[in-house]
Amino acid sequence: MPWRDRTGAFSPFKALVLAALFVPALLLAQTAWENALGPKPWQAATHDTGTWAIRVLLLSLLITPARQVLRQARIAEVRRMVGVACFAYALLHLGLYAGDNSFDLVKVASEIIKRIYLTIGFVALAGLALLAATSTDAMLRRMGGVSWRRLHRLVYPLAALALVHFTLQSHADGRAVRLADGLSRGCAGRGCAGGAGVAGARGVRGRGDGGAGVRLVRAGNGDRPVAGFGGEPRCHVRVAAGAVGGCCRAGGGGGAVAGRVVRAAARGAGRAGRGCGRVGRGGLSVAT
Repeated sequence: MPWRDRTGAFSPFKALVLAALFVPALLLAQTAWENALGPKPWQAATHDTGTWAIRVLLLSLLITPARQVLRQARIAEVRRMVGVACFAYALLHLGLYAGDNSFDLVKVASEIIKRIYLTIGFVALAGLALLAATSTDAMLRRMGGVSWRRLHRLVYPLAALALVHFTLQSHADGRAVRLADGLSRGCAGRGCAGGAGVAGARGVRGRGDGGAGVRLVRAGNGDRPVAGFGGEPRCHVRVAAGAVGGCCRAGGGGGAVAGRVVRAAARGAGRAGRGCGRVGRGGLSVAT
């Protein structure tokens, strides 16, 4: 049992570490139960589990140095447990990504093949699966100590691959944030063009390629904050799936501020778009 030491006795230290490894998953489950994951719950859960997989992986790499520095041999007893937990979070990360794609495995496989950062992440996950499968005492005896240690040194290049995957994924997601930030800078004063309110309210309309568009919304409508400025209420930008383009006009007070985003691609957008915005009297201008 994972909470027992090598002599079979109960280990409070191992039990504490085991309980701590479950905390992120339990907190995520609670947040999902409360419908507090935001407008894209599958995506939020996918990112959360991926981040924790990276954290737990890095924690597993710190166990050996910590044992040597602190001169506490029992620290090494939790190395296998932490490593398996890392694989579990990474596997959950993939499962949630599949859920975000309606469990269309063909689509998931094609995305992994087409997108380099997904390919890198999948290779890292496959490597972690191999290490988890061979982490048992039975596999150690079957492979022999030398071969087993040589295999498990793969954790270092796998950690590097996982960090590359995380960095590229963060960069890809950051483009949507930069797009939203550029659009939101077109809002002045206390809100989106003063009286612009929730998308679809009077004075705001958008059009775009294929029905896509940019909608300016106030806080409190269920959208996760993207960018805020000035006083309350904060101004949000929602980018619809598809190409971003067309013109977004808003009449009403708030001052004239021009913002321009040259090229940006939101996640889920098929292509970057360009558009324009014009200032009505005392209105705002946003150019995409």
